[in-house]
Amino acid sequence: MPTGPARPPIAFIGSLSADEEQAWLDALRRAMPQERLLPAAAIADNHEVELALVANPDPAVVRRFDRLKWMQSLWAGVERLVAEPAFDELPLVRMVDPELARTMAEAVLAWTLYLHRDMPAYLAQQRAAQWLQLPYVPPSRRRVGLLGLGVLGVAAARRLGDAGFPVLGWSRTPKRLGDLGSVTTFSGSEGLMAMVSRTDILVCLLPLTDQTRHLVDEALLQAMPAHACLINFGRGPVVNLPDLVAALSARRLKHAVLDVFDEEPLPAASPLWRHPHLTLLPHISADTDPASASLIVARNVRRWRESGQIPQPVVDRQRGY
Repeated sequence: MPTGPARPPIAFIGSLSADEEQAWLDALRRAMPQERLLPAAAIADNHEVELALVANPDPAVVRRFDRLKWMQSLWAGVERLVAEPAFDELPLVRMVDPELARTMAEAVLAWTLYLHRDMPAYLAQQRAAQWLQLPYVPPSRRRVGLLGLGVLGVAAARRLGDAGFPVLGWSRTPKRLGDLGSVTTFSGSEGLMAMVSRTDILVCLLPLTDQTRHLVDEALLQAMPAHACLINFGRGPVVNLPDLVAALSARRLKHAVLDVFDEEPLPAASPLWRHPHLTLLPHISADTDPASASLIVARNVRRWRESGQIPQPVVDRQRGY
């Protein structure tokens, strides 16, 4: 049976270890066996590539493929590519994976409970060989505020509400949450301060944009109740680290859990490692699952092949996500 011309290859461009890259390639090839998916370095003719799958790529490598029609991000974070003026006209499709939302909601609940049940204090007591029972506070008396009410924030709000926490949520513009009517929502700059002033545990799920950089600063931390806690699962630069460390050292803030940083991996010489009121995680709150994400990518590619239309959601360059 005669066959048509081979499809142009799809480029895989990422800053991953060899094992991570191979795991992604294997999952993607299983999900779309009809496509030719190749690492960028293995493509002989860069000019024939129309689509790139990207995972925190080196922008210089992306620029080599000068006939791209669109890019599919494999990760939720896209700020590195959004910051590249050379890609302003190139559609970038965000990864929206229900499994990623489930994983993030699980992490938000887990580390909220870690702070709620005073695990940092009990760990310090263990190291000091102290046997001391701290007073128990029911979740109904611990208010959790979410910075960001996108797909991840809504999933986290649902898990927190099911666990008995009163949930507050903030977004840049007003949002209706449908069946999550129990969540008290806020928006805008005035709404931000109103929410944090009522928040015992603040969870940041915001992407990094010009508007969110250093959003969590001295003024915001000062507005929080005394001995409140912070969790940052968004992006490192959303939190002004010197301001956070000052608030922790002065004991205005009780504890913070950080999973994302301005520089990753966090340098071994960083004083953050040794701060007694910080819990540091190596960016593990919600990794993209190659198996589930590959099915979403395969669906997007198939629709594009069939219709010629760029899949949604395409990143809004003005908003930064």
